Amino acid sequence: MRAASVEALIVSSLSAAGFSPHAAAGEAASALHVAAGTRPVSISLLYTLIATAVLLGVWRLMAYAFSAWLYPRLRSWHGRYIRSIRIQNFELIPAERITAFLLAVARALRVLLSLAALYAYVAVVMIFFPATRPYASLIFDDVLAPLRAIGAALAAYLPNLFYLAVIAVVAYYVSRFVRLVFGEVRRGSITLPGFYPEWALPTYKILRFLIVIFTLIAAFPYIPGSKSPAFQGISIFFGLLLSLGSSSAIANVVAGVVLTYTRAFRVGDRVTVGSTTGDVIESTLLVTRVRTIKNVEIAIPNATVLSSHIVNFSAAAQHQGLIVHTSVTIGYEVPWRKVHQLLIDAASATQDVLAEPPPFVLQTTLGDFYVSYEINAYTHQPLRMANILSELHQNIQDRFYSAGVEIMSPHMFGLRDANRPAIPPEQAAQAPEPAGFRIAGLSSGAPRGSGA
Repeated sequence: MRAASVEALIVSSLSAAGFSPHAAAGEAASALHVAAGTRPVSISLLYTLIATAVLLGVWRLMAYAFSAWLYPRLRSWHGRYIRSIRIQNFELIPAERITAFLLAVARALRVLLSLAALYAYVAVVMIFFPATRPYASLIFDDVLAPLRAIGAALAAYLPNLFYLAVIAVVAYYVSRFVRLVFGEVRRGSITLPGFYPEWALPTYKILRFLIVIFTLIAAFPYIPGSKSPAFQGISIFFGLLLSLGSSSAIANVVAGVVLTYTRAFRVGDRVTVGSTTGDVIESTLLVTRVRTIKNVEIAIPNATVLSSHIVNFSAAAQHQGLIVHTSVTIGYEVPWRKVHQLLIDAASATQDVLAEPPPFVLQTTLGDFYVSYEINAYTHQPLRMANILSELHQNIQDRFYSAGVEIMSPHMFGLRDANRPAIPPEQAAQAPEPAGFRIAGLSSGAPRGSGA
């Protein structure tokens, strides 16, 4: 009968008698060695010397491989293959630290390999001597048993790893397909009825977020430890923190989605949100950033934007034109047709004011002392509203001063002939001549207030 079969039979017998597997293996090895006799000590010493020479050769080879080849190679890769990790202009991890880390890993690997070679040397030398031979198998079993357990666990996890890989690959390509489709929609290559191009980017971001969430949900059962009570407790804890601390954030996200699909404004539009007027420079799911005409950036939470009234000056500016307007008050003595013409001439001379549709004037008030005139002009440049109004005011002053018309609201009180009506001169000629006053001197005997 072969020695292996005999050893197996002895191990099974001792195990049935109550010995542990390690003890049974040791006793079986001792019994076989006693039965087979002992090797001469000189032969064992020779084998030990050979093993020692092999160990020293392995160490020398590792020293050469690491010190003479790997370490210099890692240092030479600095700046060529090993570069700093950056986020735009911010250096997150310098290349020097990465090189130092790789050198430390290489040194640790060298130490582990040296210890492994020493461990194998001790176990092999123990086999050469009959007295220590039973313990050699025990040493190997102590090391190999955990490795076998780890290997068995990895082999059992391979199906789950395969499922995770399939889920990740499917999610990746679905995300790329969605990005491709909505990228073409944004560029206008693909048109969807009722779907505007500016919806493409936010829709893609929402779908990408949903894809990530569904991927995590699908992959969760296959993650190691996902069914353990500790993992589930931590998941519930973080879910509770998220639900309690993100109520305002969720409200802003919902408001951002509503603002996107209601097309209240777009990036670059001139808007008024509450008391803030400026240009929209960024619109995210959480906040809307507006730059005022004074070059001040204001971040407004989307929930606040949604609850406020929004005035969009750019929505119809490119198609119908935005109307800029201002008012002046002129006395009744100036003919209204003349005032209309002067205002229209001033608007027509203003830069970025459209000739078609032409400017027009509205008389908004007939007051006790003056008429209020409002000049309205069309423009396609809502971002220049302040400049257009400023130039319009300058042109109004130039035109009125050149025509000899005083821009003021008469609220003066003075002595005048109250019988003469305050109407334009060309129309005063057609009015009947009013009766005048005759003031006579007062004598000492004449009663006060008498006149003829």
